[in-house]
Amino acid sequence: MGQSASIQDYSPESSNHFLHPNFTLESCSDDSNPRPAVGVSVDQRHDYSSEIPDECLALIFQSLSSGDRKRCSMVCCRWLAVEGQSRSRLALNASNEVSTLLPVIFARFDSVTKLALRCDRKSVSINDDSLTLISLRCRKLTRLKLRGCREISDQGMLALAQNCKYLRKFSCGSCMFGAKGMNALLDNSYSLEELSVKRLRGTNDLYTAEMIGPGVAASSLKSITLKELYNGQCFGSLMIGSKNLKTLKILRCLGDWDMLLENITRKKNCLAEIHLERLQVSDVGLMAISKCPDLEILHLVKAPDCSNDGISAIAETCKLLRKLHIDGWRTNRIGDEGLISIAKNCVNLVELVLIGVNPSSVSLMAMASNCQKLERLALCGSETIGDPEISCIAVRCMALKKLCIKGCRVTDTGIEAFAFGCPNLVKMKVKKCKGVTSEVADWLRARRVSLAVNLDVDEIEPEAMEVSTSGGGAHDDGVEFPSIFNGTITGVGANVAPADVDVPSTSNGGRSSSKSRFSLLAGRTLVACAFRRLSIGNSSSNL
Repeated sequence: MGQSASIQDYSPESSNHFLHPNFTLESCSDDSNPRPAVGVSVDQRHDYSSEIPDECLALIFQSLSSGDRKRCSMVCCRWLAVEGQSRSRLALNASNEVSTLLPVIFARFDSVTKLALRCDRKSVSINDDSLTLISLRCRKLTRLKLRGCREISDQGMLALAQNCKYLRKFSCGSCMFGAKGMNALLDNSYSLEELSVKRLRGTNDLYTAEMIGPGVAASSLKSITLKELYNGQCFGSLMIGSKNLKTLKILRCLGDWDMLLENITRKKNCLAEIHLERLQVSDVGLMAISKCPDLEILHLVKAPDCSNDGISAIAETCKLLRKLHIDGWRTNRIGDEGLISIAKNCVNLVELVLIGVNPSSVSLMAMASNCQKLERLALCGSETIGDPEISCIAVRCMALKKLCIKGCRVTDTGIEAFAFGCPNLVKMKVKKCKGVTSEVADWLRARRVSLAVNLDVDEIEPEAMEVSTSGGGAHDDGVEFPSIFNGTITGVGANVAPADVDVPSTSNGGRSSSKSRFSLLAGRTLVACAFRRLSIGNSSSNL
């Protein structure tokens, strides 16, 4: 019990209904009952489940796991029908081999409103005809996710848009259709609220690709996410025309984004959440973002051209800022000046993540003193944070509930300060801090039984440290805060797709690795310019 009412993954290859040659909907009669076990007397064959109304039976099925639902559906034809009709969510392997089974699948599952179609890169995906058939069978679709459906073209998207008028969320990744298909969707989806586009190959041509949007969907769109696009600027008209847009996420897309950000924020807007990751954006773009008075969440990850000036501009005008994530990529362009401005102006801050940023005790003191509502704090890969700074946090951050310290110059002395500091602290995570031992962790657990202490003393990487600041999109309010820092090492190679989790370097020796990963996404020209500026800044700071 307690499971979601929607259904988990389903594929015809894994379903016993399609594997058994004699078990089909056609072979069942409406009054079929479960067969009694061998040796059961006739007077004990009464099917008490037949007295349960279909509506109640559907509610029971919705409380079961996907595997239990499949097993229950094989009891009798009535249960098979009710189980299929009560499924609202379906995930299918969208390879071409499934095309012949689509009529049978959607004859059984005729109430699907949330559909995911995924095809791996080694298989041929479903084509326009299959998507058209699905759109005709699922006219009440509200959510659709396409992954790796490379055989779907603009014609298939047009059929989908014309048949499925109630779409509220649409997401596509590694697809081949272009601007015409996307415009067809936007011109017919009056209720579209969320749009997510990742690696859309049909829009790669900078010279022939037409502009996308705004369409009728512009009046209802509330969230736009663009990931790893070669020509993401073609969505400019859509972003500018979406007057009710609240969430904007632009991750690892090529091109200069300063001018587009200025055009988006030139008029009155209601943007409350912005994520910028590995973009060619400077303080000009941050100053444009400062014109968003309703901004509450800002993620700025690996943008080497951004400095204290842009952060200060946002702090002075965006008074409602609650969550701030900064990955400075060890460029030292964002530091005390920007953080002190945040501390003075953003008193409602509840979550702060600093990665590759080197604040001093002055800015941390200001942050701890002024941001009295701060509940979640992460300090990762900083060379200036030691025991005095951590002790300051322990003494002054009274509302702090969750703390992560990773790759900092902290010892047992700093950790001991939390034996009596931060009275509301419930979770503490310490990783890759060579000066912290397991003995102090055990001592702290004994002192504060209610405090969950997670310490990794043996996990030390000599060259690079993995820290996650975004997960394909961004962390919403319901995501557990410590999961932000579970990093994974991502290899670099010609056939390796860019990972959703990217990491900063913790030393000059690891900078070449970061440069390789960045060039995989952004191209040689942009990377050469960015690192040329970094090398100039570092050489000047060493003088």
